Amino acid sequence: MKKNWLIYKIHNEQLKQYAERHIKGLLIDIGCGDDQYKEMLAPYVRRHVGFDHLGTNHDKSKADFFASAYHIPVADNTFDSAICTAVLEHLEEPEEAVRECHRALKSGAVAIYSIPFIWHVHEDPRDFYRFTKYGIKYIFEKAGFEVIEVKALSGFWVTFGQLLVYNIYRHNRGALKTLRVVELAGAAIQRIAYVLDKVDRAERWTWMYMVAARKK
Repeated sequence: MKKNWLIYKIHNEQLKQYAERHIKGLLIDIGCGDDQYKEMLAPYVRRHVGFDHLGTNHDKSKADFFASAYHIPVADNTFDSAICTAVLEHLEEPEEAVRECHRALKSGAVAIYSIPFIWHVHEDPRDFYRFTKYGIKYIFEKAGFEVIEVKALSGFWVTFGQLLVYNIYRHNRGALKTLRVVELAGAAIQRIAYVLDKVDRAERWTWMYMVAARKK
């Protein structure tokens, strides 16, 4: 089991549910990274177009083109839907990027974003912000979107458990790595956290939100 199995399981299940309701036609994937959602979203779209910035640490062969999230090189009202997963926190001007997405979408098109709330610093130094559900709603409405839904992807236990796993993996070396102690402990923690989150889902401690917003 991967050290981040838990969060990917929850995130991708929710993304698929949102896709079934909102994704269609020509899709733009903003900050597509390794293009990991192309296969998942294929049943819902006519074409999946992904782009990233030239300085990305991901596989550059996966992007259809390279551009800034602030300046997508397409005409107004081009795309039928958009996704942007765990990208907004890495942008110096997140509101500007949301406005650019709004410009590139057709009227009535839906954008799906996943945005962290409680999470460790990652991909530094390009890690700038964390967002509450109220901040998310404010930014999207200010950019001209109608917010359809904002969902917390976890409660306290998933957030705490997954961060604990990331922390213990810092010590995954030497005898601990040879004996798979950290790996086995990480797997156990993730499974326990998943169950506890079902019993006690305190969403104010979520690690991430997912928002669906429609261009008016």
